[in-house]
Amino acid sequence: MGQDDKPKKNPWGAPGNDDGQRGPWGHNRGGGSSNGGGQQPPDLEELLRRAQQNFRDVMPGDMGTGKTTALIIFAVLALWLASGFYIVTPGEHAVVQRFGAWSRTQTTEGLGYRLPAPIEKVTKVNVNAIRRMNVGFMEREARGGGVSQKQDIPEESLMLTADRNIVDLFLVIQWNIKSAEQFVFEIEDQENTIKKVAESAIREVVGQTDMFPIITSERSAVADRTKEIIQQNLDEYHSGVNITQVLVEKAEVHPDVQNAFQDVQSAKQDAEDVQNRAKQYRNDITPKARGQAIKMMQEAQAYKQSQVAKAQGDAERFNAVYEAYLSGKDVTKERIFIETMESVLGNAQKIILGGEKSQGVVPYLPLNELKPASGAPTAKGELQ
Repeated sequence: MGQDDKPKKNPWGAPGNDDGQRGPWGHNRGGGSSNGGGQQPPDLEELLRRAQQNFRDVMPGDMGTGKTTALIIFAVLALWLASGFYIVTPGEHAVVQRFGAWSRTQTTEGLGYRLPAPIEKVTKVNVNAIRRMNVGFMEREARGGGVSQKQDIPEESLMLTADRNIVDLFLVIQWNIKSAEQFVFEIEDQENTIKKVAESAIREVVGQTDMFPIITSERSAVADRTKEIIQQNLDEYHSGVNITQVLVEKAEVHPDVQNAFQDVQSAKQDAEDVQNRAKQYRNDITPKARGQAIKMMQEAQAYKQSQVAKAQGDAERFNAVYEAYLSGKDVTKERIFIETMESVLGNAQKIILGGEKSQGVVPYLPLNELKPASGAPTAKGELQ
């Protein structure tokens, strides 16, 4: 019998049979023994020794133990080295770590290679995807594929404004990654960190703004200011995150303060009405007062000019009379006397007694018939 005609043995030392029903413990697989009784399994070390011997028997004769081991080691090493290949898809960056520390970042798509684990490790980050984050609420998928429902989170949505009101605000943040290595290494628990920074920023902006502008016309301004603060803080953290858009999706008065807010707004409206009426009265009375002031100033200026002109005329007249007096004192004195007497006696009733023919004559004066001069006392001592 040649080498090929030798009965084949299985690795456990039992010769193979036609039905292949003999198990590794030397008995049939059906549970029966060749001796008809239940034998105990042989010793484990003996089984390993016999298996190694039988394995050498079934191997080709020109394959030694050293060559077999080398072949196995080479195959394992080849598989281990082949595990270092990876593929970078469009929009991804691959961050390579060597023993945990950053080594390099592959930004081009395609096939890449890194040293197999545990030497190097690859973390793929999608830098083009726009991620969405909600502050103040959470979205739940509706049953049956309908519109998602929004559930308020009071500890995030309720914020205190500058005028000590409470606003219920929903914020939506859209962001992507601008630096994969910073995103992986500089911050821990990235999404939670971004959310905390966003909450801090929106509370800062709302705390510096009154409620009415937030719920009406200043939503876009609040969102822009919030985006600026978030990006500034994340850049200080070297997070590698870029905030693309911030939206104020809802800004309403909290139901618990709705009545108080309406009262405040009514009071503000009344105050504005009173102020508007006061401004209207001011706009009406101020021009009149200014006109009267200008009129009085003009009258005073005219009176001043008239009095000055009159005084100057009197002074010139006095100077003229004085010059005439110097040239003829007697004539000037007589003229002044005559003019003075004319001004004094011009409006008085006069009776002149005198002359030579009237000596010794007692004239009769009808005093009761004489009309007293204006302002002269009457017989009873009264003034007319």
